[in-house]
Amino acid sequence: MPTHHNNLIKDNVLIAIPVYNESRYVNDILTTVSQYSDNILVVNDGSDDGTDKLLEKHKQIKVLVHKTNLGYGRSLIDAFGYAKSNGYNWIITMDCDHQHQPQCIPQFVARIEKSKFDIISGSRYLLYTNTENVPAERLRINRQITALLNSALEINITDGFCGFKAYKVSSLDKLKLTEKGYGLPLQLWVQAAFSNLKITEIPVPLIYHDSKRNFGGLLEVPKYRMQYYMNIIKRELAKYGYKDVKRFLSS
Repeated sequence: MPTHHNNLIKDNVLIAIPVYNESRYVNDILTTVSQYSDNILVVNDGSDDGTDKLLEKHKQIKVLVHKTNLGYGRSLIDAFGYAKSNGYNWIITMDCDHQHQPQCIPQFVARIEKSKFDIISGSRYLLYTNTENVPAERLRINRQITALLNSALEINITDGFCGFKAYKVSSLDKLKLTEKGYGLPLQLWVQAAFSNLKITEIPVPLIYHDSKRNFGGLLEVPKYRMQYYMNIIKRELAKYGYKDVKRFLSS
């Protein structure tokens, strides 16, 4: 069992978990996360599999409800807004599918306490080189997009898509996040770089245990998913007058 709740976790840090049809996992995740913090927000993004009934059993959890599925990005944006409105200094975001291990929360908190970064991003590839369990097209797209982001933004990250992150809430005020879908991290990276936010990574486990989990719709097709991601990056770079958008997109 972890030692329970130092003051930083208890008072200043919100753990936020976007949830969409996670009835299989939500009880276990919330029970474990509750060992580390009393401040947990779930954004229930239009779940229709009974997740809402399971959430009712966790009386200590704060819940934001989307009556319909609005998207992963919108769930994070709403979580950021909640953190700001309720006076939290930091927000740690994590998924609800056991790919993000609650046992890593203290590592984020330790880095929060010791550093002056604005974004502390989990990376599944910082230390782990065994990628045999990662779907090949996901690994390929992640590597391609991460390399493009590093080339354009000089942010030196190893995992462009990991949702296990800690954000300084006041620093989020510098961003204007609007992307409702899975591409939100790409909008965030571009805006964070041009806003001169200080970014670091910490290693988190590389876990892919459910090969049937999917993006849904056209995003199931790698070609279209890549096109969606590239369109977001192109749009965001153009906002900042990035000079080499064409060269970047052809690289």
